[in-house]
Amino acid sequence: MTSNQPATRAAPQRHGGTLGLGQGTALYIGSVLGTGILVLPGLAASAAGPASIIAVAAVLVLSIPLAGTFAALAARYPDAGGVASFVRRALGGTAARMTGYWFYFGVCVGAPVLAILGGEYVVAVLGVDRAAVPVIGFAVFVPPFIANWFGVRVAGWVQFALTGLLLTVVVGVVAVTFPAVDASNFEPFLPNGWAGVGLAISLFVWAFAGWEVGTHIAGEFKNPRRTIPLATGIAIVVVGAGYLALQAVTVAVLGDRAGDGQAPLVDLVETTLPGVGPVFVAIIAAIVTFGVMNAYLPAFGKLGAALGRDGDLPKFFAKGAADGEIPRRSLALTGVLIVVYFGLMLLNNLDLTGFILIHTSNMVAIYALGMVAATLLLERWSLDWWLAVVATIMTAGLLVLAGANLVVPLVLAVAAVLVTVVRRWRRGPADVAAAPVDLEREPEPALVATNATSRQDTE
Repeated sequence: MTSNQPATRAAPQRHGGTLGLGQGTALYIGSVLGTGILVLPGLAASAAGPASIIAVAAVLVLSIPLAGTFAALAARYPDAGGVASFVRRALGGTAARMTGYWFYFGVCVGAPVLAILGGEYVVAVLGVDRAAVPVIGFAVFVPPFIANWFGVRVAGWVQFALTGLLLTVVVGVVAVTFPAVDASNFEPFLPNGWAGVGLAISLFVWAFAGWEVGTHIAGEFKNPRRTIPLATGIAIVVVGAGYLALQAVTVAVLGDRAGDGQAPLVDLVETTLPGVGPVFVAIIAAIVTFGVMNAYLPAFGKLGAALGRDGDLPKFFAKGAADGEIPRRSLALTGVLIVVYFGLMLLNNLDLTGFILIHTSNMVAIYALGMVAATLLLERWSLDWWLAVVATIMTAGLLVLAGANLVVPLVLAVAAVLVTVVRRWRRGPADVAAAPVDLEREPEPALVATNATSRQDTE
């Protein structure tokens, strides 16, 4: 099922949600303006020098059609499954399984990165040996894991407050460091050529990931058709301005030293506000890192349980998939994955760049399939459809930039295909021939309801 007429029509709008424009905008900003600001300005400046500003602008431009397409999908097809549900509708179960594997096993690579970021900032302020970073990083990871194991969740408004603190840090850092700007630091502008800009773009995908958040909670908005696009537009402006300003002052103030330190925000504030400034930044960084980890762990837990429920992981992990249940078995598997990734990071001398690139390559793969699905689901030749077409082309460009880092998502894609082959082999050729539909492309209940409503509208 791809582009048949009932599927392209918008699902009936529900207005029982509670999220308004203010809360929705805060949610989008909180999802995109995350821990990337703690390290990416320095890494991008190291990769591309002053031209890293071009990289930020390029990813911001990509965000406009990408975020617009996700807003259109969320407004028309509100479903908690998010990107995977759109992929299943348009491309079938195997492609949806790829999407799930990319997130659960691939995006999870970013979890130890978050923990190390918190450790780096604490160590930078305390002035202790960097050997303490893994210990502090692991300590940052443990409390949210224990909290989620026992079903304790930080309230949504607390998550918003944490994001507000991070946004305050961005504004504050830019304001207090602006007097130290040195125009000579912008020369040479392209020290590592355009290849360095390409690397910086791949890194900054981490910073701008999160536009798909509205697809999971579209039903919680009072008026999703109106509110989601507005909230998305406001968030693009705020997040884009924040990252561009922060990247500019990082280059203008630190120059060649931008990529030397492990805590670039601390290095920035130290130039004009020594003492209390770095301590404030480090405390906020640790708190926000905790909040982001607390938000991601339940997502990984529920996704792993859902994969077990659907047969994409062993059924053992399915326990806890239902609403209100705690997916402890899936959380345990998530913990094992994070510990393994943590160990690999230690063997790599805590170099975050490779792990961030693996994380972003999986995100780009998810986005690429999501955009292809959007071109099949949205009404052809409409503005939203054109946004999806542009986003598909641009994400294809990001796939090219990802290069060798696509090995991980390719391996996970092969695993998803093998699951399909094994399932069909176990069914046997007779069962497959007798099946009225391709079981790997069976429509979701939400789409069946949409089609039924469409038929009623035409009768």
